[in-house]
Amino acid sequence: MSDLRELYQELILDHSKKPRNFMKPEGADRTAEGHNPLCGDVVTVYLQLEDDVIRKIGFQGSGCAISKAAASMMTDSVKGKTTDEAQAIFEKFHALVTGDGTSDPNDLGKLAVFSGVREFPVRVKCATLAWHTLRAALKGKGETVSTE
Repeated sequence: MSDLRELYQELILDHSKKPRNFMKPEGADRTAEGHNPLCGDVVTVYLQLEDDVIRKIGFQGSGCAISKAAASMMTDSVKGKTTDEAQAIFEKFHALVTGDGTSDPNDLGKLAVFSGVREFPVRVKCATLAWHTLRAALKGKGETVSTE
């Protein structure tokens, strides 16, 4: 079990230090900002929708390792997905990190590394900030999301 936990920590640190899709993609037509006042995390999610499919996605911001890694892995997991598929992934991820027992980590691939977050309730907001911001961007209203 400790080997698995170390692997998870390495994956989170890798995405935190070298985040994927850390940019504003050209042609982005939806944007939302998110803030976690408790931790100081700030994220902006940019995406381009085409025929209800997330064609391009990126993010910018600063925050703790969990927040940045979650945003990085989120962008990888929803790129090329429909808005309904992205919503379904969000719901599974949220259930995983809040520990409500309805999510099977095997359904989430690499996102399962965040399963341990549920043991630290204050970190759940760090892990879900980018996801809530993604949902706001998908609505296309330019909303600002806060975890408070």
